[in-house]
This record gives sequence, structure tokens and C-alpha cells, in this order.
Amino acid sequence: MQALLDGKVALITGAASLNGIGRKTAQLFAAHGATVIICDLDEAASIAAAASLGDGHLGLAADVTNKQDCERVVKAILDRYGRLDVLVNNAGITQPVKFLGITEEDYTRITDVSLKGTLLMSQAAIPAMQQQGAGSIICMSSVSAQRGGGIFGGPHYSAAKAGVLGLAKAMAREFGVDGIRVNSITPGLIQTDITAGRLSDEMRAEILKGIPLNRLGDAKDVGNACVFLASDLSAYLTGITLDVNGGMLIH
Repeated sequence: MQALLDGKVALITGAASLNGIGRKTAQLFAAHGATVIICDLDEAASIAAAASLGDGHLGLAADVTNKQDCERVVKAILDRYGRLDVLVNNAGITQPVKFLGITEEDYTRITDVSLKGTLLMSQAAIPAMQQQGAGSIICMSSVSAQRGGGIFGGPHYSAAKAGVLGLAKAMAREFGVDGIRVNSITPGLIQTDITAGRLSDEMRAEILKGIPLNRLGDAKDVGNACVFLASDLSAYLTGITLDVNGGMLIH
């Protein structure tokens, strides 16, 4: 396999969960030669996840909704590795609730992780990328932002993920002059810990009727897209939204 990320230092948020998109992305990044920093709320889980990738990787604890935590993580990376080439803003949480059932606390909790977390971690990372004159930021949105709702996420989740798309495009426009590329990925229904055990056979069959490729997505499908956007193969792409949904939404 051609190593597409040799020499790159990559930070992935929300990547400690065993079957999540972030963890699979970390594995693929490491396989392609990157040095990977896994950042999650649980320090022990982050350290264990990084160790599972092999030598030289790093696990750190941080709350992406806390500005000081984000700055501390980036400082630790720069102190240890001297650079930061890739940021994957993957951290996010969801809640299956109808519109009228969303409380203010629900709204703040859901939007803070996906949207505010993307803002704060990007703010922490961008100065180092500006100094290098290069960088790739990948923001994890969702098909629910495009189609106005998802299967496991409420309207506030859709709003947060739609906000991620707008924020990423604005960053792409502002920081392209610095050699920093900012792109978004919109996964469809991906089999992760969030979906495990929640899909009945009837639900699965009904969902597959709307997916031309006739299967649910795997975390690896999204991870491969992250590898592409992190690598020089996408050197002339910025401000794009890359759909990884099996054709669930064609537009």
C-alpha cells in the first residue's frame, strides 16, 4: 500500500471509541505513515487507542468545547513533534429527539461539541499551520445537515452539522492564502457504536431501499475519505463537501 501521509502529524478529535469513525480514521492514517494524536474526553481510552496504533503516537484528553483544553493539546503536539499538518474535527454527539422536545440544555450540549468544538480546535491549530505555510483541516458534518434530519439525530444535531459546513467553507476562504485547506465530509448512515443495536431488520431493509449501493456505510469508508483529504492527492481541493453516503442523497 502506498503511504500517502508519510511525515505528517495528524490530530483527530473524538477518536478513542473502538468502533467509531475517528478510531478507524486514526488506524488508516497510521497505516499511511502519519504520526497520529488521538484526543478524547477519556484520557486512559485515548492513551490506549494511540498505543494500539504502534510506537510514536500520542493519546491526550481534552474537552473540545473548552478553549484552554484545545490550546493545551496543540501546544503538547508542537512541543513533542514540532508541527501539526492535519486536523480532523471528528468529535460529536447526537440525540434522537423531535423538534418540540429539544430543551435549551439539549441544544447547547449537542451544538457545542460539533460546532463550537470545531471552531475552538481549529482556532488552536491554525496558527501553527500558518507558520508552516500548509495544513489540512477536515470537518465532520453529516447527511442529516443536507436532508433536514437523520435517523438517530434530532433537528439540533442537523443544525449543528449544517453549521459545521458553513464554518468550514468560511475557514477555507479565509485561510487558503496561508496554504491551509479546509474541507468537510458528510457521512450517511455509518455502522458505529451509535447505531449498534438500534436498527431492527425491518428498519435496515427500509433504509437500504434508499441507498443505491445497497449497504450501510462502514467507518472505514469515511476514514478513507479522510485519508484522501489529508493527503496531497487533494492538494487543489478546499471548501468542498465530500458525500460518503452510498448514494443516500444525490444532489
